[in-house]
Amino acid sequence: MSATTTTAPARQDLIDRLGLPRPLLWGFVGLLLFMIGDGVESGYIAPYLRDHGADTATRAAVIITVYGAVVTAGSWLSGALSDVWGPRRVMMLGLGVWGAMEVVFLAVALPSQNYPLMLAAYGLRGFGYPFFAYGFLVWVLAGSPANRLGSAVGWFYFAFTGGLPTLGSLLAGGSEPLIGEYATLWVSLVLVVTGGVLALTGIRDSKGGQRLAPPEVSTRRSIANSVAIVFSQPRIAVGCLVRIVNTAPQFGFLVFLPDVFSHDLGFGTAGWLQLVFVLGAANIFANLFFGVLSDRLGWHRTLRWFGCVASAVSSLCLYFVPAHVSHAYWLAVLCAALYGVTLAGFTPISVLMSLMAPGQKGNAIAVLNLGAGAATFVGPLIVAVFLGVIGPGGVTVVFAALYVLAGVAVRWLTIPDESQQAVAEGRTLQEAVGPEVAA
Repeated sequence: MSATTTTAPARQDLIDRLGLPRPLLWGFVGLLLFMIGDGVESGYIAPYLRDHGADTATRAAVIITVYGAVVTAGSWLSGALSDVWGPRRVMMLGLGVWGAMEVVFLAVALPSQNYPLMLAAYGLRGFGYPFFAYGFLVWVLAGSPANRLGSAVGWFYFAFTGGLPTLGSLLAGGSEPLIGEYATLWVSLVLVVTGGVLALTGIRDSKGGQRLAPPEVSTRRSIANSVAIVFSQPRIAVGCLVRIVNTAPQFGFLVFLPDVFSHDLGFGTAGWLQLVFVLGAANIFANLFFGVLSDRLGWHRTLRWFGCVASAVSSLCLYFVPAHVSHAYWLAVLCAALYGVTLAGFTPISVLMSLMAPGQKGNAIAVLNLGAGAATFVGPLIVAVFLGVIGPGGVTVVFAALYVLAGVAVRWLTIPDESQQAVAEGRTLQEAVGPEVAA
């Protein structure tokens, strides 16, 4: 018997045990490369813009703010457009927009230091990664067996967060001293294009890549449906709120914890940045772990106890333990890692959102992505309102209370019968319900 015939089944079994949807395998690999390329600039883009055409920190911040607003809009539109155009076309559009706008930015705007062109090119590029990444997420949710959705989503976030910003920043740290900041940005373009092409050519026979909505649903109607679904299916609105609570405290902590850890506790800026890295690294691998675990333990149970309740406890630990044992930096590291791990306990929310609206998966994911974007300003807003009144400890208690309330809200994230049947039979949602319904 040849080596090929004896080793192939073992490889297949390994892929199955890891929970990877086999037809989408190259999509995950391509997504990782794409997000590494997208994350290369995350550690130095603001000062680089200031020194190469933006002139001031404020003007550089305006470029990044516009980019963030476009990313939020693209995150919402990616789901609605995937319904009517299909995830594959949305991913292709995202790759095209990212590549084209980056070429304009690098080849024209930066060399000429043309600020309006920098603002336009870099801002419009913000549609790129949400269309590509979240279009692929809709594909994963539509084309994976319903009883393995937790594992599939875990792999999605493993690739997504592994690239942006973790491996992307590490790559920049290695390449920038050798070839410079500008050439490093060109390296990011090569990685993005390579990852995008690999994903789109490597996925061939997977379900869920084509149009999901019935023929009578227009693009305008699909976008309107992505808003109307919040009112027609209140549990989708609850899911959006749970997604906001997932990372709103994380963004809020980034507002006041740098001063607490760097100055009040004496760890310095380097010590704080190391804690941020530990938090992010722990979260990457925990996303995968909780994705696989949730398929076995249950999506609601994993979300409630390992996501909501555990994050309430770990958020309190993140502030109060180092504050009371300020001389033990290793305890701060442990608390940061614990918080990163528990944030990953929210991984099943993506699964539940798609299962709660099996006939409108794209619209449900659009609302989910909107919640992710809203978290970036809800957290800092809470800090702005309460920090001067109740102090950092009080704000931390508010964040913990939000996690507890989210745990209570999980009870309303109920799954309809057709989704439960798809889970029981191991079919994809696309097979179970056919084309998405016209809301």
